[in-house]
Amino acid sequence: MRPSDAPRPPAPHDFEALRATAVTLLTGGEFDASDPVYVRPLAALGGRAAEWLAQMVPGLIWPDLPLEGRPGNVTGSYGRLRLIATAWATGGTAQHGDDAVVAKVVEALDVLHERHYNAALPETGNWWFWEIGTPAELARTCVLLGDRLDEGRLEAYLGAIDRFCPDADRRAGWPDASESGANRADKAAIVAFRGVAGRSAGKLALARDGLSDVRDGGRHSVFGYADSGDGFYRDGSFIQHGDLAYTGSYGLSLLIAVAETLALLDGSPWEVDDPGRRVVLDAVERSFAPFVHDGLLMDTVRGRAATRQAFSDSVAGHGLIGAVLLLAQSSPEPYRSRFRELAKCWIERGRARPYLDHANVPETRRAVAVLDDKTLEAAPGPVGHFVFPCMDRVVHRRPGWSLAISLSSQRIAAYEAINGENLHGWYTGDGMTCLYGSDLGHYGQDFWPTVDPYRLPGTTVDTRRREDLSFRAYRPANAWAGGVALEGRYGVAAMELVGDGVSLRARKSWFCLDSAVVALGSGITGSDGRTIETVVDNRATPARPYMGDGWAHLPGVGGYVFDGARMLVETRTGRWRDINAGDDTAGAFDPVTRPYVTFWFDHGVDPVDAGYSYVLLPNATRERTRSFRGSRPVRVLSNTDRLQAVETRGLFGATFWAAGGIGLVEVDAPCMVLLRRARERLILAVADPSRTVDVVTITLGRGARWVARADDTVSVRTGKVPVVTVKLGGSLGRSHSVELTSFVPGNPRYGR
Repeated sequence: MRPSDAPRPPAPHDFEALRATAVTLLTGGEFDASDPVYVRPLAALGGRAAEWLAQMVPGLIWPDLPLEGRPGNVTGSYGRLRLIATAWATGGTAQHGDDAVVAKVVEALDVLHERHYNAALPETGNWWFWEIGTPAELARTCVLLGDRLDEGRLEAYLGAIDRFCPDADRRAGWPDASESGANRADKAAIVAFRGVAGRSAGKLALARDGLSDVRDGGRHSVFGYADSGDGFYRDGSFIQHGDLAYTGSYGLSLLIAVAETLALLDGSPWEVDDPGRRVVLDAVERSFAPFVHDGLLMDTVRGRAATRQAFSDSVAGHGLIGAVLLLAQSSPEPYRSRFRELAKCWIERGRARPYLDHANVPETRRAVAVLDDKTLEAAPGPVGHFVFPCMDRVVHRRPGWSLAISLSSQRIAAYEAINGENLHGWYTGDGMTCLYGSDLGHYGQDFWPTVDPYRLPGTTVDTRRREDLSFRAYRPANAWAGGVALEGRYGVAAMELVGDGVSLRARKSWFCLDSAVVALGSGITGSDGRTIETVVDNRATPARPYMGDGWAHLPGVGGYVFDGARMLVETRTGRWRDINAGDDTAGAFDPVTRPYVTFWFDHGVDPVDAGYSYVLLPNATRERTRSFRGSRPVRVLSNTDRLQAVETRGLFGATFWAAGGIGLVEVDAPCMVLLRRARERLILAVADPSRTVDVVTITLGRGARWVARADDTVSVRTGKVPVVTVKLGGSLGRSHSVELTSFVPGNPRYGR
């Protein structure tokens, strides 16, 4: 159902109505500016516009953004002009309708066009500024100014856009490159706004068709699942740049651009009706929601964007909320209601950076409508275990806490460091574990410039000193990275670590349970004459840790159980500029300081077949941590370079690095196994994160008479010694499951 305050659907070629829709998207449309809820966003918008206006210098525009040979600063200048134009077009600001403001904006647009962005110029430097960054700001500015731009100026400005972003299909500076993923979606949105500004039916059709990649038969459609390269995958992964997990950066950009384009064209002759829209709609819950903890969009899927000072996990979370609320407006049921329920949850739980304290006017309007709707229940965050095999990411979620594990392999890069960003990201894909609980400011408040980048939680590292990264995306040589999930509730993740340019090798597993995560490491070997360490946690917190005998407790975080771990309490100082020197994302030179508590294992110099074992108890009290250490409810059955296995309360999990057996389970090939015993049932899940095994046979040491349920890749020979055969080949690391029983199905004595 269309919102009651939305503009009417434009009739064919009713460009004024279409522009009204566009202006409403950019400004919020008609609203009561005296309503207290709009005081803050209007003051913020007007205040920033006044600041930029006061600093403008005729002919130079802004001294802090030198333009000559700096395409990033050109984009930044257009961005400031767009903000001023937004303030001018928004009722309730000091700049609203002011002719002098428009005159200054147009004068600045002329300077930029004449000297720095016109159809006669060649692309220099980073193509993105020319083909996406600048035209995105300019097209929207042209829409906002409307008839305040005379025909000659409008034609010239739109001509520059047409030169560098003529459509969503091709790279203007490299015509052989077809656009995909976020870049295609961003360009489609640019062409759509350009079409509105220029009253061009042809451009609007190109925007619509660009999303679906009509030109190339849908090969790079954002509404189709990818089997390789960029886009959304059927398992919920999102990849950009071919081999990087980027749901929370490029994936977010794609979602925002698609939401904006769908909303703009909704009800028009160019409305997007591709049935593949479901791919993007489904991605909200499948791809994004597992990575949102209390309004924070996790850094594990944000790549180099995590090092952008102005783009913290909470800022990214706000971007997702805004996109989901906007997407809801043009989505059919049940998507529309579900999106609004999710957004309501994220807004209400986003205590680290309250949404309404930072939203702009359009975002505030949509958020208030959801928050004031008493018939709408906030959707609880997902609970369970989520494996994303196609991007080597695993998330384990329980009420009150979440754990994200960043893996890498010969398929997925461990890090990307380009355009001066992510200069110290050496180990972010080497098993880094990000634990989210009640301390919501942990990662967002100056974590990345102050954390010891050689001691990221969950990683095993060679302690060599390293140079800043520059234009590199590194994929390690290991095949094994991924996990297995059982009933969507429990899981095991594992990675075979191959050090970047060093001899270090290790085998690492994480067993994710109801209230604990057990981490095992084995086969840790290095021969380069340096100390090898494994980091349990490296927490930015002022809390004072309590060390017990084989356990530790950190207030506000939880408990740790380990033997032989070391602890360091320190205050660390760093600068955002040291980790990000990008043209338009560079951090400040000002030092920032945070207190840290670090727990780690020292494996010594050149260890041979070393290991570790520790347990994370998120949100646990000191007493519960002490009790866990004493009662040991989880048993480590094996921790060798051939088998890592644990058992607790009827649940068995194992990483079989080689064929072998233990307890009730024997396998004839490497794989990962989870087995749960429940009354007269056995529920089994199997996966091959290495993608090297075609078929595995599992022999179980407990009898079963019937197969209650089985995936079509699973066959079973029941009896006193059941044999389960699983076809793993071609399954891309996903989990396969079967449920066996020792009773006749349907017997009321046992239920089901």
